[in-house]
Amino acid sequence: MEKQLKKIALIGQPNVGKSSLFNRIAKKRIAIVSDLAGTTRDIRKHEIEILGKEALMLDTGGIDETDDAIFSNVKRKAVECAKEADIILFMVDGKKIPDDKDKELFYELQNLGKKLALVVNKIDNDNEKERLWSFYEFGIDDNNLFGISVSHNRGTKRLFDWIAEELPEIEEESNNSDIIDFKELDTGIEDFINPEDDINKKVESNDINVAIIGRTNVGKSSILNALIGEERSVVSPISGTTVDPVDESFEYKDKKITFVDTAGLRRRGKIEGIEKFALMRTKDMLQKANLALVVLDASEELYDLDEKIAGLVDQYGLGTIIVLNKWDENIETFKELETKIRRKFKFLLYAPIIAVSAKTGRSIERLKDKIIDIFNNYSQRIPTSMLNKIVEEALIRHALPSPNGNYLRIYYATQFESNPPRIALIMNKPNLLHFSYKRYLINYLRDNINFEGTPIHIIVRKKGEREEDNSNDTYFQG
Repeated sequence: MEKQLKKIALIGQPNVGKSSLFNRIAKKRIAIVSDLAGTTRDIRKHEIEILGKEALMLDTGGIDETDDAIFSNVKRKAVECAKEADIILFMVDGKKIPDDKDKELFYELQNLGKKLALVVNKIDNDNEKERLWSFYEFGIDDNNLFGISVSHNRGTKRLFDWIAEELPEIEEESNNSDIIDFKELDTGIEDFINPEDDINKKVESNDINVAIIGRTNVGKSSILNALIGEERSVVSPISGTTVDPVDESFEYKDKKITFVDTAGLRRRGKIEGIEKFALMRTKDMLQKANLALVVLDASEELYDLDEKIAGLVDQYGLGTIIVLNKWDENIETFKELETKIRRKFKFLLYAPIIAVSAKTGRSIERLKDKIIDIFNNYSQRIPTSMLNKIVEEALIRHALPSPNGNYLRIYYATQFESNPPRIALIMNKPNLLHFSYKRYLINYLRDNINFEGTPIHIIVRKKGEREEDNSNDTYFQG
């Protein structure tokens, strides 16, 4: 008997990110993702499972009010699709002001009497959440308005929870033969790992891309010059001298290290004209980086802006070293300053702190060595047998909780990606595993494996899931 699945329609204008969200929910790169408006023209369908619930996902072509016959047909199909759907996700671009065409279509969809969510994409950080206020013009309430960033996987968990609440439960078959014992690790891992997936074909690289980030005039250019041993970047006491990122590569201990000396980051309210462009370029660079040097001025107090800039490392999942520059001008002891930094940057507890002086050359060679060490940690792969032995020890020391009487079991663990390390826990009820236990496992892994300087991703999934399950993706840096 054929399953009668509820249908979810994804609707919106071209280039708002529908295909990217479709891929994230479907866990496969089915839809074509492109910056070219109108890439998706047909309706794509795919069965999905979200938080243990099944549905049929429909990705429609972008709706564009033009005289073009193609787009006119796309709109007609999209509206027809919405009428057939049980749940409608109406997606808009959060970086633009509310569009009259969007409002008109949204009101039309409201009249269909379906479950309707307004999904505002491209809300990439907390500061951009303020843009959500303008979308209340659509007449939507808080429970049905979602500010997300598909590209940075922000805010999607709340949206997935909302969708899952509208879907029926899946009847699970009781079959204890499915349980995989830690001693049978080689059996069943192929159910999770897709041999055609690029992440399992990564070749070890000797190329290290290092981003240098920090407030203006903390000495980023001076550190770059000291590391490469020549005057490559313009150094000036005037804040904001470096506008364009400057790349410089050199060989060190069989590694090719490429530094990008970024433009100094200022408060958003002070970014104007060319500096605004420089910030955009900096973020582009961070997407390509492996490691980040978070540069702080040891001669000054720590600012809230230092914390916000360091938060970019969290956003892009980079290996990290905190660099205290101008140490020759510092009047505090290292312990005193380290305590202040750890208190302010709790999300970077894994990052080593190195005090340097670009002016005198103090600890510059040590910083080079530490870059190599952190990159090795960032790109390492832990053997499955070793990983599961550590996880098994952690379970013995601190048993899994039983939320509301539910029996939880971890079948096995496997690292499926590096740069940064991403570890999957295959278990029976992944959505019931509390974040505090994941944090405990990460801390236990850090106690037994050298993960200094690198974040760790813990993903929990059901046995047999072959692709990335972003709904359960939880990322800690503790």
